[in-house]
Amino acid sequence: MRYTFLETEKCNMCGSPSKNHKVLGKRMNKSQGKNPRNKTGISTTVQKCSNCGLIYSNPQPIPINLQDHYGVPPESYWKEDYFELNENAFDHDLEKLKKLLDFNKKLKFLDVGAGLGHQMLYYESKGFDVYGFEPSIPFYERAVEKMNIDEKKLKNQTVEEVEYELEQFDFISFGVVLEHIYDPSSALQKALNWLKPEGVIHIEVPSSEWLINKMINLFYKLNLSDYVGNISPMHEPYHLYEFSLKSFESNGEINGYQLAGFDKYICNTYMPKPIDGIVRWYMKKTGTGMQLSVWLRKNSPQQTLK
Repeated sequence: MRYTFLETEKCNMCGSPSKNHKVLGKRMNKSQGKNPRNKTGISTTVQKCSNCGLIYSNPQPIPINLQDHYGVPPESYWKEDYFELNENAFDHDLEKLKKLLDFNKKLKFLDVGAGLGHQMLYYESKGFDVYGFEPSIPFYERAVEKMNIDEKKLKNQTVEEVEYELEQFDFISFGVVLEHIYDPSSALQKALNWLKPEGVIHIEVPSSEWLINKMINLFYKLNLSDYVGNISPMHEPYHLYEFSLKSFESNGEINGYQLAGFDKYICNTYMPKPIDGIVRWYMKKTGTGMQLSVWLRKNSPQQTLK
C-alpha cells in the first residue's frame, strides 16, 4: 500500500492555523494494542484544533490508489444478514427529518457513500426520489447485484469526482462518511451546492470528545508512551478526523449553513462488563459518547446576503 503524505497547515473545518494546535501524540497504521512501542509500522502525528476541537492526522496519508483502502469485498466487513433490508433502520432519522422538511411534496434524497444502498432503499420506500454514489467498486457492485439498486440512480465515484446539477436535492446524508474524506469542508461545500436553499444535510461522525479514547490516552501516558487511541489514519476503518459540535458551527459560518439539531450516541464502550454500566452512564451524562449526529440546514439566499 502506497501513500502520498500531505502536511496540514490549518484546521479543515474552521481554518485555524495548525501551528497553534495541540499535538496529542501519534497513531500507527495497524492495531496498536497495549504497547505500541513493541510494534513496527508507519505512524502519523495526531493534532487537536485549539479553536473548534477537530482532531486530525497530520500529515494526511492519501493512498495512491483509493481501492487499496476501500476495494475490499463487503463480505469481509459484514455478515450475510447485512445484505437484508431492515425496514425500520432509519425511523429515528426520519422522525427528525419530518420536523425539518415539508413532507407535503415529493422530496429528493442523495446518499453520499451509499455503501450497499440501505438508506436509498429505505427512503425510496417512504416516497423519496433517491440517488447516491459509492467509491468502493465491490460495494457498488453488490448494491446493484444483490440489493437491486437502480444503476441509473447510483454512481461509482468519489465525492471529488462526482457531479450533480445545482440545488436539486432536499436532503443529503453523510452516514459515517465524512471522517474518511481528506477534505471534509470541501465535500460539504460541494454537497451544499447540490442542496436546495433551506435543504437539510444529516451527518454521523466519530466524536472528538469520546471518553474511551481519553481513557486509552491516559493508559498510554501512564506507560510512558506517546501514542494515542484517536483516529485510525492508515488502517481499518481509515478514519482521518474526529469532530465536535463546534467544528460544524465554525464551518457553517464559512460554508453557509446552520446547525439545526444534534444527537450524541454512546455506542459500544469496549470496556469489561463490571465497569461498562458505569462508563455508559457517565458518557450519557456528560455527552462524551462515541458518535456525533448533526443536522445542518443550508442558509437561504437572504441569510447568505446578511
